[in-house]
Amino acid sequence: MYFAALLARTEDGWEASDTELDDVETLSDLTDLAHEASVDEDTVLVYIEQEDAWFGVVRVDGEEDPRIYVSDASAAARSSYGEILLTDELLGREPGAEDEIAALEELVDLDGTEGDEPDETPSDAGTARDAVTETDLDHDPDAVPAGPLGDLGLLADLGLSEKDLLTLRTDALVEIADALGASEVLESVR
Repeated sequence: MYFAALLARTEDGWEASDTELDDVETLSDLTDLAHEASVDEDTVLVYIEQEDAWFGVVRVDGEEDPRIYVSDASAAARSSYGEILLTDELLGREPGAEDEIAALEELVDLDGTEGDEPDETPSDAGTARDAVTETDLDHDPDAVPAGPLGDLGLLADLGLSEKDLLTLRTDALVEIADALGASEVLESVR
């Protein structure tokens, strides 16, 4: 079960609205949704949570790139909405690396041979398999780290320190809204 809300800063304070993410497939879609809620290109926070598993906050300030924080990246990676937030940049990966790896895998058969090269004999297969060590498996470039990931300072200027953000677990949106002074408007959408 997911819950998503938008908090948009205005001259009169914060406006809150719950939002449907059915048409959101990319971070760009999510950013567009935030821009639609923005008044005079002011700050908009998009909050997404999956019941007691993880939460994420995306901050959009005008035309600047969105800033992202995810409370538990490995839990978010198992979620379709979490995958939207876990960009290559956030994960420290080269953008488009997955596409390049897929293209290379197409050039090389699954058995590791190219084109017309002969397959390994059964006696060779054992030694090739033994060459993969446990250390090689520990450095999986596609692995998603457990725990918090992203911009810890994304709410610092709004009243929620990095330390406080790291301690948030369940009902994080309520605590974020308290720090922003937006508790009352949040209650109208929950």
